[in-house]
Amino acid sequence: MATAKKPKWYVVWEGRTPGVYTTWADCQKQTKGFPKAKFKSYLSKGEAHSAFQQGWGEGGWGKADPTEKGVKGAGDNMRHDASVAVDVEIFCDGACDPNPGPAGSGLAVYRQGILDSLYLGHYTLRGTNNTAELHALHEAFKLAKGAVEAGESVRIRADSRYAIQCVSQWASGWKKRGWKRPNGDPVKNPDIIAPAHDLYLAIASKITLNHVKAHAGIEGNELADRMAMLAAIEKEERFVRYVGNLDVGEVLKFKRG
Repeated sequence: MATAKKPKWYVVWEGRTPGVYTTWADCQKQTKGFPKAKFKSYLSKGEAHSAFQQGWGEGGWGKADPTEKGVKGAGDNMRHDASVAVDVEIFCDGACDPNPGPAGSGLAVYRQGILDSLYLGHYTLRGTNNTAELHALHEAFKLAKGAVEAGESVRIRADSRYAIQCVSQWASGWKKRGWKRPNGDPVKNPDIIAPAHDLYLAIASKITLNHVKAHAGIEGNELADRMAMLAAIEKEERFVRYVGNLDVGEVLKFKRG
């Protein structure tokens, strides 16, 4: 009696329609004849979705455990595909000036491609860029959870590879080791990473998490940046909805992080 083949999931990072597919035939439809297509098969649904969200990496994923400073490696090749329409798109950013110093976090939320709301908060007198970015991503997950529970599709876009990889990639290993690195050193910022990771796991299969280049003229990223700086300037410790005018031109005149 022939042994049944184990099911596979196919991740397409570069193809006609990037995504996760359940059959080789569907994967081929997206990649065959597509210039420099990037795709790979996985043995579990969770692994496939995680790989898709992390993006394509030339050296593979999960091999490095860098410190907060100078995070480089496979994450430098992370990509985002803004051409895929979603119901809710959340841009998150953190700011700290100087670093370390007064820090804040911000979000810009779009619904059906139209700016819907801005958020700011998590002021810390002695924060860092990394803590601010982590707080912002955690708040984005909170909003995303409500959206997916309402049946909406969600994409989150952050310009911090450190924050993305901490929560979606490295946290699982750190957690198993009691929030320590392989060399025994304690992980920085576990008080933010741990709850963000738990929330990410609850919604990971229902959202898309992408990296976006900072200060590259992408409206949502720029607006989230202005909110993060505004939180630091106004010393807003709570995370609240911005009550000012949602005039993009006016908000972009605020101090940049």
